[in-house]
Amino acid sequence: MEEHEKTFVTLVLLGALIALGKMLTGHEPITLRLFIGRVILGSAVSVMAGALLIWWPGISPIAVTGIGSALGIAGYQLIEVWLRKRGSAWLTGKLKNDTE
Repeated sequence: MEEHEKTFVTLVLLGALIALGKMLTGHEPITLRLFIGRVILGSAVSVMAGALLIWWPGISPIAVTGIGSALGIAGYQLIEVWLRKRGSAWLTGKLKNDTE
């Protein structure tokens, strides 16, 4: 496995573990839907750190993993809050600024 593939797998697993940890410490009842959704969201947000390799091709994999951890924690929260507030309206086409 090449270095970029190892970094990708590490970021996916790291994001999944962050999402699981947050879910286990939360007050919501754990359902299969919540479990799968948060693992996918946590993994996707952590993988966004891989975009740093576009700007800094020589950046250390440890630095990418650290930034992935930060994005996995903070970015996950921001995306979840946004989805709860605006995401459902955006998906159904009922935004407040629609003129129809």
